[in-house]
This record gives sequence, C-alpha cells and structure tokens, in this order.
Amino acid sequence: MKKQTPDELFTAIARQHLDIETLVERRMDGLDFHEVGVVGLRRALQAAYEAGQAQRQAQGGAA
Repeated sequence: MKKQTPDELFTAIARQHLDIETLVERRMDGLDFHEVGVVGLRRALQAAYEAGQAQRQAQGGAA
C-alpha cells in the first residue's frame, strides 16, 4: 500500500471524522467553514495523534 502524504492523511481524517469532503480552500464561506461537534473533533485529533505514533514506531522511535 502506498504511504499517504500528510495532506492525504489530513483529508482522510477530515472525511472520516468530520464529514468534510476536502481541505482545499475554495474561497466561499459556505464551503470553507464547517460546524463540527466536540466528539467529532476529539476523534479527528485522536486519529491524527495515533497516525503520528504509528509513523514514529515505523521509523524505529520510542512509543
């Protein structure tokens, strides 16, 4: 499996946890600003943290 770039990872997390289709700026408030609940935000942050931990372990760093 191809390793994800940071932008691909961020977009995948936003889609999965926040129902945000893209993180590309589209210069329209209705498309660029989103209401997110604290539960979804926490899950997204947790997923990002876990991805960082997994990358660190894959590179041979301490957990």
